[in-house]
Amino acid sequence: MHDSPEIKVHARPPGGSEEWGISGGTPHYDVKKPVQLQMLSSFIRILFAQVTNTIAAMPSIDTKHAVLTPHPSTPNDTVRNLGVELRAEESDLLVFRYSLDADMSRVRVPFSGAGGRADALWKHTCFEAFVACADAPGYYEFNFSPSLDWAIYRFSAYREGMSLAEIGRAPTLSVRRGERGLELKSAVRLEDLPELRDAQHLRIGLAAVIEDEKGGLSYWGLRHAPGKPDFHHPDGFALEVAHV
Repeated sequence: MHDSPEIKVHARPPGGSEEWGISGGTPHYDVKKPVQLQMLSSFIRILFAQVTNTIAAMPSIDTKHAVLTPHPSTPNDTVRNLGVELRAEESDLLVFRYSLDADMSRVRVPFSGAGGRADALWKHTCFEAFVACADAPGYYEFNFSPSLDWAIYRFSAYREGMSLAEIGRAPTLSVRRGERGLELKSAVRLEDLPELRDAQHLRIGLAAVIEDEKGGLSYWGLRHAPGKPDFHHPDGFALEVAHV
């Protein structure tokens, strides 16, 4: 067994050298130009401020998850689960992701095509969103079909004043299909919908229509109002999203 070498540490070696030395055995290490604590502390404060400012300048993202349920008058045992993820990104972008878990051999789904604006999409399997400003009248209806067709309507009040919403860019749709389900994703730009774009909070109703193999329709929503299926009812706008 060998004796351990003696270790000596000098914060400032004799002779006025500006080096730190760790000595006492072989090898010998020198650490050049020590960083003083005051300088290090200042650097950390500056770096922290820069990181904080960068985070504050990043687009705000609000993500919500929801599970839709069938209206009591239209049960459908073909569907095991129907979930939705909603993301409010940047100042003018809403992203919807609908995930249908079902026996797809018993669900009628439109074939995907070129995609474009179309009416009456709700007559077949279709995914929907109803979007309103938290403190203003009127609302918008978004329809997204697995065919990649879409529609956006504006209403001035509950089921009144319906009109086509004029937008410069069509929603971006994508669909993934499998034996056990289907996923549809849609991104909607709000740049041409200033009421929604400039709102700090949005009230949103999420919904879907599922067509079975016999042509029957079941109506799925985040919250159902009393009475017959009605996605337009104010009670269905159950989700609030911060949008800045």
